[in-house]
Amino acid sequence: MMHEHLGALAGLTRELSDQFQKAGSSLYLVGGGVRDSIVRRNQVLDGDLDFTTDAVPDEIERIVAGWADEVWLQGKRFGTVGCARAGRKYEITTHRKEVYSPDSRKPAVAFGDSVEEDLARRDFTVNAMALRLPDFLLIDPFGGTDDLAAGRLRTPLEPEVAFGEDPLRMMRAARFIAGYGLEPDPSLTKAVESGHSRLSIVSAERLRDELDKLLLVEDPTKGLWFLVDTGLAGEILPEIPALALEQDPLHRHKDVLAHTIAVVSNAQPDRILRLAALFHDIGKPRTRAFTPTGVSFHHHDLVGARMARGRMRALKYSNDDIEDVSRLVELHLRFHTYRMGWTDRAVRRYVRDAGPLLERLNELTRCDCTTRNPARARALGLRMDELEQRIAELAEREELDSIRADLDGNQVMERLNIPPGSLVGEALAFLMELRLDEGPLGAQEAGRRLDEWWASRGASSPSAAAGSGGSRRRVEYSEDDSRSL
Repeated sequence: MMHEHLGALAGLTRELSDQFQKAGSSLYLVGGGVRDSIVRRNQVLDGDLDFTTDAVPDEIERIVAGWADEVWLQGKRFGTVGCARAGRKYEITTHRKEVYSPDSRKPAVAFGDSVEEDLARRDFTVNAMALRLPDFLLIDPFGGTDDLAAGRLRTPLEPEVAFGEDPLRMMRAARFIAGYGLEPDPSLTKAVESGHSRLSIVSAERLRDELDKLLLVEDPTKGLWFLVDTGLAGEILPEIPALALEQDPLHRHKDVLAHTIAVVSNAQPDRILRLAALFHDIGKPRTRAFTPTGVSFHHHDLVGARMARGRMRALKYSNDDIEDVSRLVELHLRFHTYRMGWTDRAVRRYVRDAGPLLERLNELTRCDCTTRNPARARALGLRMDELEQRIAELAEREELDSIRADLDGNQVMERLNIPPGSLVGEALAFLMELRLDEGPLGAQEAGRRLDEWWASRGASSPSAAAGSGGSRRRVEYSEDDSRSL
């Protein structure tokens, strides 16, 4: 235990510990700070620090009031007082025990008398350890250090009791399985398999946050399989276990569930990217069709984008997150038409449609190529290399990062002598089509083309123009080629 992390922790906790010693109260460091100091993870120095004490909330508030730069009391009724000093946040909680009633989303809090009692109410043994301050004596009544060494995930109390107090712990187990390489104890797995329906009392926001944490571990594979195999995924992400499509020996289509988990794990630990990877094929079960030439999933990208929006709304994701993820799902097949040969205008459209998601879209596409055929994998990689090179070459000549028409709305109104309204939008749409088809034209040439377009409409006045048809849009791609994806 005596290594560099403890030295750093001593520096971070000494002043706070002194305050509690002066008040005659005990103070213990608990939670991830203890666990990560044992496994020597640097995150212990980066995050907030959690403590438990025999002082009641009013006493905690008095102890930190003259020392902290800031104190917040939102959690005081649950026994927690938060504070900050020199940019570092601390949360101090009275020894406690929490019990959920069968139908409650919130714990009923009772204060305990000892640190051992407090640790007994924690989720897993690897988190049920404390360091007494200031001497850093390890308090480990449930064998958390042994479990870390053995790579084992257990609960301090019977798992049914631990999960009954907070059902989210069942889902949290997946993160510890994936993030710390722990194997769940058989009794833990059995308790989850029999009790996963209890997740229904946990708020969508807490489920969402725990899913995000799982997706951000270096390799979430084992955690995702735990969610599926125990039935947890069916409670929060029913679209994912639905990907375990029955295999057809004649057509030999992919195991879509295994493919999806592989794509998530191949992706960089970027939250939006991994959410998109998780959802990218959820439209396949609804679009699967058997044909003489194989299995097809036509339009699963569009169907999947709608399904992703619905599931993310249910989990209370922000509108920005929903739009970004569903857009990536919608566009994830676009690249696969590239083998038919794309013009510069098609590349521009690809960049324009991806917008700020371009890099994520390209990585999602690369990660989606999980074929077991080495030749096909190389071919797909080379095609993506070529597309990215073409994007780079166009970017050198054009402002691809901010594709816009050569004239803005004010210039259009001045040139055509029209007021604000739908006609301006039609004119800008026409100019954008030119920009995508031919690249930058410059204001003079764009103005000449706009005059021609205006004259071709027979619109010498706004009222005449209003009676004619709108500008046309061309379809550049066929995005049905999804049979082999």
